[in-house]
Order: sequence, then C-alpha cells, then structure tokens
Amino acid sequence: MNAPDKNFAVPAGEPRLSSLSHGGGCGCKIAPGVLAEILKDTARMPIPKELLVGIETADDAAVYQLNDEQALIATTDFFMPIVDDPYDFGRIAATNAISDVYAMGGKPILALALVGMPINVLSTATIGRILAGGESVCREAGIPIAGGHTIDSVEPIYGLVALGLVHPKRVKRNADAKAGDVLILGKPLGVGVLSAALKKELLDAEGYGQMIATTTRLNTPGPELAALDGVHALTDVTGFGLAGHALELARGAKLNVRIDWARVPLLAGVYELAAAGHVTGASGRNWTGYGDEVGLPAGFDPTAKALLTDPQTSGGLLVSCSPDAADTVLAVFRRHGFDAAAVIGEIAEAGSGPRLQLR
Repeated sequence: MNAPDKNFAVPAGEPRLSSLSHGGGCGCKIAPGVLAEILKDTARMPIPKELLVGIETADDAAVYQLNDEQALIATTDFFMPIVDDPYDFGRIAATNAISDVYAMGGKPILALALVGMPINVLSTATIGRILAGGESVCREAGIPIAGGHTIDSVEPIYGLVALGLVHPKRVKRNADAKAGDVLILGKPLGVGVLSAALKKELLDAEGYGQMIATTTRLNTPGPELAALDGVHALTDVTGFGLAGHALELARGAKLNVRIDWARVPLLAGVYELAAAGHVTGASGRNWTGYGDEVGLPAGFDPTAKALLTDPQTSGGLLVSCSPDAADTVLAVFRRHGFDAAAVIGEIAEAGSGPRLQLR
C-alpha cells in the first residue's frame, strides 16, 4: 500500500473535513428504529432462486449464484468524514466498504467509487487525496477501482460499491448461527468514542494512531473462516454497535445471544474517554432502537452500556462457531494480525427473556 504524501497540506482556509459532516463514519447510519419504520412497507419483489442472500435478514451484502462454483457478492457503503485527514478518510471508507465482502466469506474482485463533494468548499487537491486513500486500500485488497459516480453535494461523502466472489456452499450469512455456538469478535470496540473525542479536538496522537490502525485493517480472515466447517455465521460490527449486530444474528437464527461483557476487547483508553462523556449521538439512538431487546444485569455500568451500542466504523468480524472450532478461528485471526480477537459469548436457545442478555 502506498504511504500518504507527507508533503501534502490542506490548502489554507479550507475547513476541517469533520466540521462539514453532521455525523461521521458509520455513526451516520439512520437509527435502527427509524430504519425499521421506513422499510416496514417496502414492496417485496419476486425473489429469484439464484438470489442466495437478499434483504430479509439485514445481512452485509447481497449474494447471487452465477453457477455451481461461483456466487457474486454485491454491496455498497459510504459515509461522511470521520477524520480530518483526507487520505485517512478515503482509506477508512474503502476499508469499511470492502469489509462486507469479507463478512460474507468472499474475496473482493473490483470496486466502484461513490463520490459526493462540496466542490465550492474543498479544493480538487483535497478531494484527490480522499480518492487516493481509497485507491491505496483497493490496491492492498488486490482489486481495481473500475469506475464510479460523482456529484456536487453539501457534505463530503465517499465510499465504494464492492463486488466479490464466493463458492455458493461457503456463503456465510448472519442468520445461520446454531444454539451452543460461541461468539468471537475480531476487533476491539471503541471507534465511535475515539471519533467523538477527535471531533472535540481532545484525542491525542496515540489515540488517533490507534483509531486509524483499526479502521484501515481489512477483515482478510473472512474467506478462510468461511472455509471452516465449524463456522456457521459471519457478520461485521459497524454502525449499530456490538449489541445491534449481535441482535441481527439472534433474530436471523431465531435464537438468543449471551455476551460476557468482561471478555469484550476494547481499544486502549476508550473506557476513560466514554466515562468522560465522549460518546456519539448514534450510541443513544442505537439503544432507543433496540434496547427493549437487551437485558442488562442490575447495576450495569452506564459507560459499558454506551460502549455496547458504540457505532463502529470498519469494525471487526463477529463469528458464530461451534465450540470445538473456536481455537482454530482464533488462530486464523492471529495469523492475519488480529491479536485482540476473543470469545465474547455464546448462542442460546430462544427463551422468554431478552433476545440479547449481558452478563
């Protein structure tokens, strides 16, 4: 991957990128409760048998079978700036978009760029750096940006349409978890908290470096995990937070999820930042959208609750696998450099209690 041009400087007089967006990264997502209301009356078209994954379970991508050996993965993701450095913004947005291909167990093959920029506010040089950042991640993933579309917009928007391939028998949906599975998280939580501190100019260099490192790390273990017989379901944790995406697993499989909060990995320093009030508005909106499906133990730490719903941009893979496959899954993560990956809970039979239970 090409390194950013250290000699590049944002032209004098240009505003901070994050100041141009009302919400950055995956925190821009429409709140889950509002989204459900918007989509409740959406017309359902006839579903062809070749469409292996559609919109039914809010999965990470659509999957369409081409032949006995290949299925096409199609997804798109875009958002407004989460950081001020244009190159880093491009890298984060591209990594986040490509992640959905990995989350289906596939290998990316190409991307299309989606670009909306306030051309009277940002220079062509700054916009070019955003695109260069995205291109660098695509090179790392081994895919070309083969086209795209641009518009003049009020807020800066960048992302990708990402396409990939997977064997039809290795597609990993978010709805195929099995009772008795363990739940493994590939990346630590806290990106939303770090972005909230950054927007207030209260994030130090170490925190920023940590934020960039996690949000630009491609979820490359996906295809290898999908090839394991013991892996039953895959998704990635993004704008709806750990709780929201764990609930998607549970709803799709018609099962329950239990999470051991003490085992959930966190980025360094985010607990203290969250305790000091550096949380995103999306965290609260997430809780409003699905909190009635979550059971918290008496006296559960309010800071931990904020981190449970913290929106992750380019977050980690969430894996549901049989207990005897857990060590192999963790070994795959370690081999790809995901040293914080950890078993955080389990899948349980559906009961009368909350769909997601914290312990």
